[in-house]
Amino acid sequence: MDMNTNDSLDQLDDAVAAAAFRRLVRHLQHRHDAQNIDLMGLSGFCRNCLADWIRDAGYDGDKAQARELIHGMPQDEWKATRQTPATDEQLARMKDSVAKNG
Repeated sequence: MDMNTNDSLDQLDDAVAAAAFRRLVRHLQHRHDAQNIDLMGLSGFCRNCLADWIRDAGYDGDKAQARELIHGMPQDEWKATRQTPATDEQLARMKDSVAKNG
């Protein structure tokens, strides 16, 4: 998937895009029942991807800091208190979904 194409999203005001991004992240922080493995299986991205994307976009923090920003807590705490073990079915769905990312 080419993320550098000039499309209608390029016309979206940065402040509007930033507000929508913050709302998405806060929604995901609230909806910890939406497991990363399920997000990956359905959409091919998860909270960790968002953390990587903000780093790609110029966030100065390291990987752990970016994940803490997105998760709303350190990743180790997130895993201990929010993450459930992945099933074989979830892992297979994630593999198939991520393959579509290109």
